[in-house]
Amino acid sequence: MSKKFFLSFLLFFVVVILLVFTVIDIMEPKKEPKNEIKKDKIVKIYRYRKYLHVKSFYKDITQGAIKIALKYNVPPAALLAIAGVESGYGRGYVAHITGNILSLGAKSNEAELPSLNLPNLKKDSSIILYGNQINKYSEDELEWKQRPKSLKKDYRPKEFAGTTEYLDYFDKNPIEKKKANLKCLEDFAKVWINKSKKFKPFVDAREMLDEQVKIHSKEILFDRDLNIKFIYMISGKKNSFNHRKTWAPKVVKVMDNIGLVDLVYALHLEGKTFDEVW
Repeated sequence: MSKKFFLSFLLFFVVVILLVFTVIDIMEPKKEPKNEIKKDKIVKIYRYRKYLHVKSFYKDITQGAIKIALKYNVPPAALLAIAGVESGYGRGYVAHITGNILSLGAKSNEAELPSLNLPNLKKDSSIILYGNQINKYSEDELEWKQRPKSLKKDYRPKEFAGTTEYLDYFDKNPIEKKKANLKCLEDFAKVWINKSKKFKPFVDAREMLDEQVKIHSKEILFDRDLNIKFIYMISGKKNSFNHRKTWAPKVVKVMDNIGLVDLVYALHLEGKTFDEVW
């Protein structure tokens, strides 16, 4: 074999090898850096975050809810998810009027929302109007319905609570609305999830949470599995927060689709702001 032929063959071999590696590089999908998550992936994972009313609801109460949850050893993501489900993200008429975003029943000495005769827009029966909003529409556009007593605690000021007056109080007083929402969350964490509660699901949940915090510290309250366990413990059985078997899966779905575990973790343990995380 001549030297010239050998060099030509070697050059050809090198070119072939380079071409093979080039083709492999083109065909192999590129891996994203581990610390980079594209925005469209966040939207896909947390698909409820695209709704403005969901963002508005949680922006107002999340920081306060975390403080309440830490004070009373209640998982904050679960607390926020339950509030979203029970209140329709603050848009249900009982929650909207009373500030009661957890559908907490009123005690014998507490004011509850009475029966109300409220109008709906005929074109959209889900929209309930009251106060000055009614004046924007003609009678032909409205359909009046008598709503039964809610039996839910009314968090409006004493002079209005339990009455048909000033139903738009919280619309006109957003700061007071936030206070009422947080007071509702505190009542749930302090009074309902309590060892002195006579119903077993709440006693068991309180004992479980206190034990977990004792073992792992309060950081365990930000664990997704613990949040889910708590949701299931207080539901799906007699004398629980909600006896329906479908309730817990719905709450967990809301928690995951909004990304509430990651939200409260980032706000409290990473020191980020709500807008940064959302």
